Amino acid sequence: MTIYESDLPGVGKKFEVELEDGERLVIVTHNTGKREVYLKSDPDADSEKLFEASDRLARKIGTILEGAYFQPVQTDRVETMLADNTFIEWYAVTDDAEIAGQSIGDAQIRERVGVSIIAVQRNGELITPPTPETVMQPGDTLVVVGERDDCTEFEKLLGDET
Repeated sequence: MTIYESDLPGVGKKFEVELEDGERLVIVTHNTGKREVYLKSDPDADSEKLFEASDRLARKIGTILEGAYFQPVQTDRVETMLADNTFIEWYAVTDDAEIAGQSIGDAQIRERVGVSIIAVQRNGELITPPTPETVMQPGDTLVVVGERDDCTEFEKLLGDET
């Protein structure tokens, strides 16, 4: 999948995502945060506007698409690259994880391995942002942000060194 990015001076940025059938999804992100989503039947065709969303709604839709609310494929780990080497990843806390039962502050996650826990998913609820007092419990899903090597080190605290 190829994504083309271009600046729109005075407007924002445009992203074109090549789809499998030759179509392109075009997303215009305005400087105001508003998003417009278009579909092009091919690279040279005119775009057909599908919908428009406020910044808040676009972020909510993105979170749903990302799998933060529901992951149709059962996995202990999901990742999203934000920049060249910065990722958002989802990790399950198991009963035997070193950090199970510890608060985020006591476990010193950021100091030890360099990642930040930005959310905790527990029993269908999202704790965001978690505080240093938030206790990581077996069954929780931790949403972390960090560089690839730091995420690998964090996996060791979960007992998952794959």
